[in-house]
Amino acid sequence: MPKVKKVLESHSHKLHVKKDDVVMVISGKDKGKKGRIIASYPRQNRVLVEGVNMMKKHQKPNQSNPQGGIIEQEAAIHVSNVMHIDPKSGSVTRIGYKVLDNGQKVRVAKKSGEVID
Repeated sequence: MPKVKKVLESHSHKLHVKKDDVVMVISGKDKGKKGRIIASYPRQNRVLVEGVNMMKKHQKPNQSNPQGGIIEQEAAIHVSNVMHIDPKSGSVTRIGYKVLDNGQKVRVAKKSGEVID
């Protein structure tokens, strides 16, 4: 019988960051690095950050890469290891939510009160 990798899922799949947000890694081997989020995987609570957690992948020759070889690409990291960067000060900040007068819900930086969306 083949082994099946089961992903532990939490009840809620809402992440505090979105695609194209600029974040800083706060723990792990890439601590202190800044990057833009390329993709997010809410069901696994993971994100793909540009230039962070680089891994080498052995690529067979194919149509798009006839030479093949070893390529470097990003691997996903846990969403708890990244924090949003405050647009005003450039330091890391937590995110809050606020409803504007027109009824629109927006994300707000806790440090500066700046609207992120």
